[in-house]
Amino acid sequence: MNDLFSLEGRTALVTGGSRGLGFMIAEGFLKAGARCVYISSRKAAACDAAAAKLSEFGTCISLPGDASGAASAKALAARFLELEPKLDILVNNAGAAWGEDFTTFTELGWDKVMDTNLKGPFFLTQALHGALKAAAGPTHLSKVINIASIDGLSINMQETYSYAASKAALVHLTKRMALRLIDDQIAVSAIAPGAFPSDMNREARDDTGALAALIPAKRIGVKSDMMGAAIFLASKAADYVVGSTLVVDGGLSSKR
Repeated sequence: MNDLFSLEGRTALVTGGSRGLGFMIAEGFLKAGARCVYISSRKAAACDAAAAKLSEFGTCISLPGDASGAASAKALAARFLELEPKLDILVNNAGAAWGEDFTTFTELGWDKVMDTNLKGPFFLTQALHGALKAAAGPTHLSKVINIASIDGLSINMQETYSYAASKAALVHLTKRMALRLIDDQIAVSAIAPGAFPSDMNREARDDTGALAALIPAKRIGVKSDMMGAAIFLASKAADYVVGSTLVVDGGLSSKR
């Protein structure tokens, strides 16, 4: 069982890894034995500080860079490939959100979110395809994990139009990418988180009990919930999980 869920010897890249869900996932990978976890973030100082904290659990390297849009994703991939020839695990976690009334919702609020949440994961995976293939084998699948959201599965009444659309598209894109990349012994899956504390989900971060009361599990998601889900999908335990989205939300999306 220890080998089934172990990440020993594996190399991972987690975008948006300096805080929130990405930080939780990076910590989980290191605790599961990953050889090295690279984290990226647009803000270099924050990325460096996070990597220093995570180095308490293993080797974590800061790789500052923007993962939104095709050009930025390719540039980030190029920087990674200067350091590593192979990649076992890619987590497309970098995300953006935009809330605005329907009548005034701007193109900027649409394009910024779509570039980060949808174009970024596709083109970063494409740019790292060779490295993922190089690490893969018949008994050792490489893994791509896209971080979606329950807002892509059920309706949140907040006016976050581009966010909801991007996450729904990412769930579907995960299936399409999975069917192609499994031919190369790369398993693609996704996680759809519910309420976890982060700067993006301030309602969960600052919850005083009102939000937790709406969740069937009666609590906000905690670090171990996200770590466990990500380790499962990244490990051999999930080698037969192809194209699926794992919902980690305490039952909230089933209630909506």
